[in-house]
Amino acid sequence: MLQAVLFDMDGLLVDSERLWYEAEAEVMAWLGAPWAPEHQESLVGGSLDRTVAYMLAMTGPVAPPEEVGRRLLDGMAERLRANVPMMPGAKELLDEVREAGLPSALVSSTHRALMEYALDGIGRDRFTLTVAGDEVAHTKPHPEPYLTAARMLDADPRGCVVLEDSPNGAASGRAAGCHVVAVPSVVPIAEAPGRTVVTSLLDVDLAFLRSLV
Repeated sequence: MLQAVLFDMDGLLVDSERLWYEAEAEVMAWLGAPWAPEHQESLVGGSLDRTVAYMLAMTGPVAPPEEVGRRLLDGMAERLRANVPMMPGAKELLDEVREAGLPSALVSSTHRALMEYALDGIGRDRFTLTVAGDEVAHTKPHPEPYLTAARMLDADPRGCVVLEDSPNGAASGRAAGCHVVAVPSVVPIAEAPGRTVVTSLLDVDLAFLRSLV
């Protein structure tokens, strides 16, 4: 039986990858270097530390990593305070899962501070619990984020479905032992054992999720 549904945030529930691109480009302009879509594609689904390291590898050590990270977080916070754009079908699926009484978790590589701004728009009551990227020792693609959520929900990972938009996130969910539903956003994701690829959350409902476990 389906025991829990575990949701990624950026690019899956929230149409935030374009906001990240704007914030990253803004910081890179401050660092004195250009930023292009292919750079973001290399980072989608990764951690803040990885993004900062990638940027400074491009520019050289022209600023402290802590300052680069702070500027990225501040840029995203400003955008999320103004608006939390939801992906098509996201609210409907979250509400269907909640109304069925099924445990759910928001599991993101994003830091807690930004997750809180996003939750203002998504709705905290739509989740049983949340796990942020700065609350685990290893971020995606490591399985720890999803294993942590499953453990906190007292659920067997094999009875959980993970919904993701990035290859890193999909790898994390599968390594944790969950079935993964991939809804690619910035970069493509191929079909694989234990992974089902769909084009939109509009293609996903609770009956579909139950059929995967």
